Amino acid sequence: MIKIKKFRFFRIKFIEGDFKNIKFLLDKGGMLVLPAAPALANIYSDKSYHKALKHADIALFDSGFFCLLLRIFKGIKIKKYSGLKFLTQFLKSLKNCSDKILMINPSYNEQLLNKKYLKLKKINNANHYVAPFYNKNIINDLKLLKMIKKDKPRYIVINLGGGVQELLGSYLKYNLGYKPSIVCSGAAIAFLTGQQAKIPSIFDKLYLGWLIRIMFNPFIFFPRYIKAFKLFFLMKYIQK
Repeated sequence: MIKIKKFRFFRIKFIEGDFKNIKFLLDKGGMLVLPAAPALANIYSDKSYHKALKHADIALFDSGFFCLLLRIFKGIKIKKYSGLKFLTQFLKSLKNCSDKILMINPSYNEQLLNKKYLKLKKINNANHYVAPFYNKNIINDLKLLKMIKKDKPRYIVINLGGGVQELLGSYLKYNLGYKPSIVCSGAAIAFLTGQQAKIPSIFDKLYLGWLIRIMFNPFIFFPRYIKAFKLFFLMKYIQK
């Protein structure tokens, strides 16, 4: 029996559950997203991003700050499920897997690192694609569509930055002739390959991954996390 909690926020279908149950749902096909607080704080103004999140079949709470606000203002007790935690568990489940996997990467350098990491983890059935620069207003990648329709991977992992990965995931969901499992895990794999500062598990459990990111690159991440405070004003849109 599947044990999950369901919530809606701005008509986005969030769930809370353990990896086994989430993987069971994901294996039915569809799109999984893990929006963090800075991205969620912009959904009121970023219509295209909001639309993409609404297209997701599974959304997980990758924001300790958001979970804290829900507990304080709504009395809703939920646990954060970080993209790093999910991707680590997901890739572990694919060890020696015979199903085809497609990794969509932001650059050739990161693709090389991702290939090495998957080989180390004995994930040997993965294909790779370096994404071009996408216009957030209109995504139209016919080369990628042709590649996927030919190979028909069961799992598609999008390793692009937040705000673009969900748009690409939505584009693929509605333009393929079958229903793969699409994981929008963003930069999570960069923590595993060493491209971004490694987050100790204790920091992830204490919802302090944001602090490591700020220390690693304050000029990029400090302004980004300041924007998350806009979530204070969006709590009224949560529905059980």
